Amino acid sequence: MKAVEKTNVMRLLEQKKVPYAHYTYESEGAISGVEVAALLQQNPAQVFKTLVTTGRSGAHYVFVIPVGAGLELKKAAKAVGEKSLEMLKQKDLLPLTGYVHGGCSPIGMKKAFRTTIDTTAQNFDSIIFSGGRIGLQVQVSLADLARLVRFQLADITTDLIHN
Repeated sequence: MKAVEKTNVMRLLEQKKVPYAHYTYESEGAISGVEVAALLQQNPAQVFKTLVTTGRSGAHYVFVIPVGAGLELKKAAKAVGEKSLEMLKQKDLLPLTGYVHGGCSPIGMKKAFRTTIDTTAQNFDSIIFSGGRIGLQVQVSLADLARLVRFQLADITTDLIHN
């Protein structure tokens, strides 16, 4: 097995002595989180995606939700005390966070943004999310994630997977 090139996410986890697992997958570009979960043979409810929004105030917020769910903007705005939120434009993601679409992680952004994780994360001993680049996921417990990222838990999703 070839060695995985360390990302800032992995370096930060190791610096804080946070135990984590990592998973890699082959991808030519960004694919849906549900596809990532399938490639990794993981429960999509335990695999989370990182979304960045802009509030009416101009502030930016990070939301971490299950890959099969959608961000309920009204619930999310209420959770952070904003009147309304909109998704950050994809072209603004890299300059703002340092991450590309499909490789955005709540750990190691250029700035610390207010972060909210969906309450369903509490259903698992650990959650899986981007390790800072496309093709790499990390698995960390919420207690350990709290050592690197200040976050709150809130009900912020709308179910997409009920066809």
